[in-house]
Amino acid sequence: MRNNRIRTTAFAATALLAALSLTACSGDDGTAGAAAPGAGTTGGQSRATDRGTGTDGKPADNAPRSTARPASVASQGSTPNTGSGTGSGSGSGKGGSTTGSSRPATAACIGENTAVTLTKVSRPINHLLLTMTNTGSRACNAYHAPKLRFDDAQAVFPILDDSRPQAVVTLAPGRSAYAAILLTGDVETNDQYKGTRLAVHFSAKDPSGDTGTAPDELTLPADTYWDDKGFVTYWQSDMADALTY
Repeated sequence: MRNNRIRTTAFAATALLAALSLTACSGDDGTAGAAAPGAGTTGGQSRATDRGTGTDGKPADNAPRSTARPASVASQGSTPNTGSGTGSGSGSGKGGSTTGSSRPATAACIGENTAVTLTKVSRPINHLLLTMTNTGSRACNAYHAPKLRFDDAQAVFPILDDSRPQAVVTLAPGRSAYAAILLTGDVETNDQYKGTRLAVHFSAKDPSGDTGTAPDELTLPADTYWDDKGFVTYWQSDMADALTY
């Protein structure tokens, strides 16, 4: 009877060991827990592929390599060069300046591009009117005042500084400028000269300079008398403005 219990106990122990051994074998070949994916299964492999690495964390040989440059480098490479140069753009380049040779400077009004006439006026008394008309094909500047010499006078006729305009008078082709001449400052004086000719010299941009051109020679009206107390005005854009002095 005792021997039967021993055999029964031994058989139960043997069966338990066999069951434990079978369970261990099932865990080793991956059949146990195969239905639940873990961190190292398909999901983990997908993330590894996105990063271009293998399952061991190293770069895969066939993984595509990114060719995109960092944002800072790309922006530097795509920014056009807007600095100064010798190109045709704006700045100090040859073609970018608005004061370049393509925009000719306005010339001074001189005898070669104008026609000057002399008229005796009834009002105001003892006055002559000079009219200068642009006969050229482009605008010219009537700088300052005409420089007048009566006959063989050594000095330039006085210029009335109070008649200076606010800006230089620019004449488009066909337009005119005007200057009034007061012949005598005192009609009662005996220091008057009878004039027959008037030389009109043109002023340069620098009032002390010379245009280097010949003056216009005009014939004075009959019985014209002048003295050194008279004056000539600056060139005006309006006839009435000239004759107010």
